[in-house]
Amino acid sequence: MNNIEFIVLATTKVGENALVVHTLSKEHGRRGFLVHPGKKAGMALYLPLNILEADVVENSKSSLWSLKNVHLRDALSGIRGSVHKNTMTLFLAEVLFRTLREGTFEDGLYEWCVGSILTLDALEADYANFPVRFLLDFAGALGFRPTFDSVAPFGQEYLQDLKALLQSDFGTCMLLPLSGSRRNALCEVLLQYLSYHTESTIQVRSLTVLRDLYR
Repeated sequence: MNNIEFIVLATTKVGENALVVHTLSKEHGRRGFLVHPGKKAGMALYLPLNILEADVVENSKSSLWSLKNVHLRDALSGIRGSVHKNTMTLFLAEVLFRTLREGTFEDGLYEWCVGSILTLDALEADYANFPVRFLLDFAGALGFRPTFDSVAPFGQEYLQDLKALLQSDFGTCMLLPLSGSRRNALCEVLLQYLSYHTESTIQVRSLTVLRDLYR
């Protein structure tokens, strides 16, 4: 039985009392585990992008292993106390879930994800551009850091915004004056960019929720 730390990407209900928790961890990359939430912690423990710790129980008869003694590593009170940040986590977690294939291992990806989550949790203001910056940096974490030339074919009328984003450090990026509609459009552009480079179709349903939040 090994103890691991992991990020919750999504959950799938199994029967009446069990879940498959889709996770990202340093040890196992993207992997699903079986859990029985119980009544005490319930589903609140498995909110998107929660950082948890648990014991892994291997099963010699199945590739679906179980988790026991699950508990929070970080409370993420800055995220859970904000409707806006909680909505962002739905989008960010689904991006990770749709992009990363089962068994995916990328050196440094887990650490980058944890750092991104803790950064969002700590920001007290001026974080509306965070999802756009996340997508740019996520591409870099996957090994194909965006340049203006590589993003331009997807940019359409948003080339100047993309140029400003690519030339800005994190703090400046958060302060760029983007309207809600342009921010949402840039997310779509960058999802197309990610789809192209990962050779997959990334359809993120929670982008609609993000659009409603930042009209």
